[in-house]
Amino acid sequence: MPSFSISAGFPRNQKNRPFSLRRRLLSISPGTPLASAPHPSHPCGQRRFHASDLGPSTHLRSILFRRLRSAPSMVEARRLHGLLLVNGFLGSGGALLGSQLVGTYAGLGGLREALLVFYRLPSRNSFACNSILRGMVETGGFSEAVDLYRSMLREGPPPDAYTYPLVLKACSAWSSLQHGREVYRSISFDILQSNVFVQCALVDMFAKCGSLDDARNLFDQMPQRDLVSWTTMMCGTMQNGSWSEALNLFQRMRGEGFGFDSVTMATVIPACGRLGALQLGRGLHGTAVRGGVGSDLCVLNALIDMYCKCGYTRSAKCIFRDIKQKDVVSWSSLVAGHSQNYQYAESLGLFTEMIRGGTAPSSVTLASVLPALAEWKLSKQGKEIHGYALRHCFELDTFVASALIDIYSECNAVRKAEFIFRSMAGRDIAIWNSMIAGYALNGDVELVFQYLKGLHGAGFRPNSVTIVTVLPLCNRLTMLTQGKELHGYVTRNGLDCVVSVNNSLIDMYCKCGYLDSGRNVFEQMTCRDTVTYNTIIAALGMHGHGLQAISFFHTMRKEKIKPDKVTFVALLSACSHAGLVEEGLLFYKSMIHEHGVLQDMEHYSCMVDLYGRSGYLDSAWHFIRKMSVEPHIDVLGSLLGACRVHKRMDLAELVGKWIFEKKPEDPGYYVLLSNIYASSGRWSDVTRVRKMVKERGLVKKPESGRVAGSAPADPDPESGRSRAELGRVGLSRTVNFANLVSWVGVPPPSRVARGRPDSESVDSAPSRPTLPSMTLPDCLIECCSSQQCDDCRSGCNQQCNLWQCGQMGVDVRRQAMHPWTTRPASQCFKHEANP
Repeated sequence: MPSFSISAGFPRNQKNRPFSLRRRLLSISPGTPLASAPHPSHPCGQRRFHASDLGPSTHLRSILFRRLRSAPSMVEARRLHGLLLVNGFLGSGGALLGSQLVGTYAGLGGLREALLVFYRLPSRNSFACNSILRGMVETGGFSEAVDLYRSMLREGPPPDAYTYPLVLKACSAWSSLQHGREVYRSISFDILQSNVFVQCALVDMFAKCGSLDDARNLFDQMPQRDLVSWTTMMCGTMQNGSWSEALNLFQRMRGEGFGFDSVTMATVIPACGRLGALQLGRGLHGTAVRGGVGSDLCVLNALIDMYCKCGYTRSAKCIFRDIKQKDVVSWSSLVAGHSQNYQYAESLGLFTEMIRGGTAPSSVTLASVLPALAEWKLSKQGKEIHGYALRHCFELDTFVASALIDIYSECNAVRKAEFIFRSMAGRDIAIWNSMIAGYALNGDVELVFQYLKGLHGAGFRPNSVTIVTVLPLCNRLTMLTQGKELHGYVTRNGLDCVVSVNNSLIDMYCKCGYLDSGRNVFEQMTCRDTVTYNTIIAALGMHGHGLQAISFFHTMRKEKIKPDKVTFVALLSACSHAGLVEEGLLFYKSMIHEHGVLQDMEHYSCMVDLYGRSGYLDSAWHFIRKMSVEPHIDVLGSLLGACRVHKRMDLAELVGKWIFEKKPEDPGYYVLLSNIYASSGRWSDVTRVRKMVKERGLVKKPESGRVAGSAPADPDPESGRSRAELGRVGLSRTVNFANLVSWVGVPPPSRVARGRPDSESVDSAPSRPTLPSMTLPDCLIECCSSQQCDDCRSGCNQQCNLWQCGQMGVDVRRQAMHPWTTRPASQCFKHEANP
């Protein structure tokens, strides 16, 4: 298509043609393509401009420059780019227009086009370089941004005050403290002292890279601080978990006469939620309202988050309802807040309301609602959210992927969780921890430790979450060696300052029977919380040290640590196992009046157990009858077990009848009542109860036993070897436990149904499952899936006396180990007879 001359496009009498063209360009709306803009005198309505047509083009360059700065889209930018190329405006004299074109492309997200123009510029200025830096940072090219900055230092143009904040932002997003220090050393002294934006960027970089001390020192050395500086420093301390310091900075800022804006309040309010400082959070809420920023959306969202983290979801919901224009952050904050407070029904309801209202959920929303589905094991709804995440490319988000792994693990679909894990290209430590927790939840210990090794191989180091996830496995299977290895790792890597890690170590040692080691960990802790005291009180109670547990509770109160429901469950249980009836009753009565803790079914069960173990069965029965709520089956079962120990047939029949009305499908209580009848010689009632079990088709789940240790002997009586010879044999064989009992000479307990000569309807097995087989290690460790029966206990005591070896029994229901041979058997189980 031939080019039109100016004489063909304009009237001959129009002399000031550049100005006419300028007016024509100004008349084109920003959305109208320049190449298709009609010319008033051209019959086709189109025209191509050449540089030779323009003559003196200063005004046209100014117009194009302004149009480049206001280009609304990439389509318009490409049209302007074509016009510049056709008219030769990007030649040797087009550095200004070329730089602006680079900035336009970069600002519109076209980094590829911006780089093509950038590398073809005859000369580059700071504006073009800064535009490319901004585009690289916005698109995640942090390493490329640092390389470009180094190129500027070598070849020019020299960085200016606009360059440093951009490259420092790249370093902070890249979490590269080394490169950030390199940029810091290259900043000139004049810019560093005079430019507050560069100073704020440095403070932000040091804080986000984890060097809070450098950020604090630089902030203190700033000659002049403004509101942005204070807000940046507060944000940095928040990101490093220094919630108290953030609040102190806010008070210090107010003391120096600075005001605040919505960003400042939205930054500091979440610190109150992290600390659980409800009163201080309410004070900041009032300050925000009085300062005129209480209605800003970002402040309201921060208040919702703060109230939810303090446990006041009702207040958060009131604020949420008052928001006129709710955004996805508002919904996500409330959904996450209810999930964090275990209010899963409300969380799911809000999520449904959010979807129906037309608000598209974000990755944070999905990651917040998935724990509610995992708690209720709603795998179908979880799959629906998984599909939504796939359709909207959220499956690559770390939080969403971790939450999906959690829900599939909770629903026993570990293979699907592993599929998500395998599909993640860039796995971080959170993904590894989720997968390890999934296998731990499903009891696959071998795979847990395999993935722990894989985490090392992937270049990650186990953090506190990893340790807290793996340590409970060491007390579940008495893997004390692995637990000690993890303890050594914790000490070497400085994780012994993390409270949750120390709590897990105390729990692991105490449940493995090493109470002294658990107390040593407790004594070395510099910071303790409620969970710490709950753990040590529960451990002392398991081992029968009720008075020491009470002493630790008083220490807890002296340190002004508030007890919770779990504290009193552990305390009442400790009193129960130690026979401290009066002390337990006092603690129970003080729960509401002194500590503001409401009793629930667990506390009722502990009180019934407290009365039952000490023989006060009538008091236990009256306590149950006076309960304000319907007693749970476990409460009645505890009393029924006490009736067996103390041979209260009259009360046992009443409790058994009540239990069968509430839960007739549980065979365990039928067997327990049958044994109570058998211990009193009421064989007709034994036959009647066993017949009920058979008629209702109930089957009691068989129990299992496990022994760990190095076995030095084979105690098979049929081998014909002497006991001295058996002690020198280094074999590890498994023998029938019944043979061992008969060989040692343990008489069967009289209170357990062992059969009757004239009756074949009674099983000859003991009431509680015996260990089917056993070896004789140097230190015997029994693992039963329920509490031992008297046959097993007596046999183990006789076995230890025979071979003069130590013994530890594990009650998995209470998850405790007991060194039985350190004191007489009659004392070991004085208060441990109830099932």
